[in-house]
Amino acid sequence: MTLEVLGMVGTKEGSESLGWRPGPVVDPVYLRRFAQAHELAGFDRVLIGYSASSPDGFAIAASVLHQTERLKVLIAHRPGFVQPTLVARKLATLDHLTGGGRVAIHHITGGSEQDQQRDGDFVEKDARYRRTGEFIEVLRRTLTSAEPFDHEGEFYRYTGAFSTVKPATPAGIPVFFGGQSDAAVETGARHTDVYMLFGEPLAATAERIALIRARAAELGRTVEFSLSTRPIVADTEESAWAKARQIYADAVEVKEKAGTDDGWWGPRRRGTERNAVSSNRLQQHAEISDVHDERLWFGITKLFGPAGNSTAPVGTPEQVAQALLKYYDLGVTKFLIRGFDPVTDVLRWGEDLLPLLRSGAASRAETAAA
Repeated sequence: MTLEVLGMVGTKEGSESLGWRPGPVVDPVYLRRFAQAHELAGFDRVLIGYSASSPDGFAIAASVLHQTERLKVLIAHRPGFVQPTLVARKLATLDHLTGGGRVAIHHITGGSEQDQQRDGDFVEKDARYRRTGEFIEVLRRTLTSAEPFDHEGEFYRYTGAFSTVKPATPAGIPVFFGGQSDAAVETGARHTDVYMLFGEPLAATAERIALIRARAAELGRTVEFSLSTRPIVADTEESAWAKARQIYADAVEVKEKAGTDDGWWGPRRRGTERNAVSSNRLQQHAEISDVHDERLWFGITKLFGPAGNSTAPVGTPEQVAQALLKYYDLGVTKFLIRGFDPVTDVLRWGEDLLPLLRSGAASRAETAAA
């Protein structure tokens, strides 16, 4: 299994523990430095996130691609606001303009009713997942069809749909997807190439992978899996846990200073009253224990509530690499990692964590081949 390492870029410096630096929401200098740090560190791809109040992901992706040479992008996108035929043309065009094979799309069906409604979407959750499935179906057909086609579904209807621009390489545009409700599992098993998971404990992750694989097999498909975590790495295990405690203390201070009306925490709190099963599952694990599987830390998860990717493997580079490779043994082939000190963490991981991850995966591949 080929291992791929993903990061995540943003247009403004900050995190739960740093707060958010003063200045414009879109800082081109910071974005360039952040993207180039990922390329220098040896990352394969970076995610560009999405919310109903954030900068446009396609524009950010274009900037990242044009300011790096080989780094790929994963553009988060919510179906329901732009026609899939148009998104297909946007993706294929960007693919051609940036050398080919560097563009992928991640479908986020929506875990916060309030954030959906900010953009005018009042469709209920299970229907949104059916819409996502139909969106991906039309997207794929637009990217591959050699002739105009008609489509009449529950959410989309077209007569003579066609795109003259197709992906620049035979590999096409990889399709990523996330979600853990029953409706999400059905949509992901049926349509996605890569199913994205948050950093749950090993046993829970194994259970989810088995469930999704089984449903995909019933549909005659296979899917890959990605895992998202927030590694905290230091030279010794003791100093790594001390670093985690400091991150927590700093995050408490950031949260208290921001209050509920301004800064980073206020809009985040008001806009993410989430009904996402995946985020709520993390909260359930956090209520049981702050630490699972020896070093998977849920401190920030518990502090900020169901806000997505927040669990952190803590330890030396060797310990964190081994912790992540246990997920690789379960079938995870892609790891999305982002830090609490974003640029600094990326550069450090390039020196120690990424080489250990890649060598560990290569060693397992050699053993399997033998």
